[in-house]
Parts: sequence; C-alpha cells; structure tokens
Amino acid sequence: MTAHPAVQRAIDAADSGDTEGFLRSFTDGGAVDDWGREFRGREAIRSWSDEEFIGVDVSLAVTEVRQTGAMVTVSADVGGRGFNGPSDFTFTVSGDRVSLMRITG
Repeated sequence: MTAHPAVQRAIDAADSGDTEGFLRSFTDGGAVDDWGREFRGREAIRSWSDEEFIGVDVSLAVTEVRQTGAMVTVSADVGGRGFNGPSDFTFTVSGDRVSLMRITG
C-alpha cells in the first residue's frame, strides 16, 4: 500500500531506521503528537524518536491507508523494542511535507 509521497517518505524512513530522512519529511514547524504528548520542531521530534521510535528499532507493517483531503491515516502493526501492536498514524500534509503526525490506537 502506498500513501501520499510525503507520508510514504516518513514511513519508509522510520521503517528503515533513517532518522535524518524521517526528520526531512516534516515541515520546519512540524510536530509529532504521540497520544497527546506533542513534540514540535525537528530537534524535539529527533529527541522523541531517539527514545521512542526509530531509536528503539521501530518497524511499521502498514495494513491500511486512508486519505481525506490533506489528512492521511496509516494503520500499521508496530514492532521493535518499544511499543508493539496496532496503531493509527494520522498525517497532516502541507505541500510536499508532513506538518503533523498524530499517533493513536
């Protein structure tokens, strides 16, 4: 399954352990909302990712992609040394980048 190119770049980068590629997929003021905890800006996203996402060898097995306008929801089975299980990642796309990645169950 493929998603909007900006979302696909973020998912592919995370799944391959490419922190720099993951960060480049976000707008300058982009953010991650991980179950209500917000990390805004690339350095904050890097810190979060190093501790809870790419840094714990996340793997994302995409099971479904849904798009409504600028919002793309990717359902995936998450693996790695952190959280494991199904999650939804809702991306807000701005141009060719992601302005927000919201993680929910």
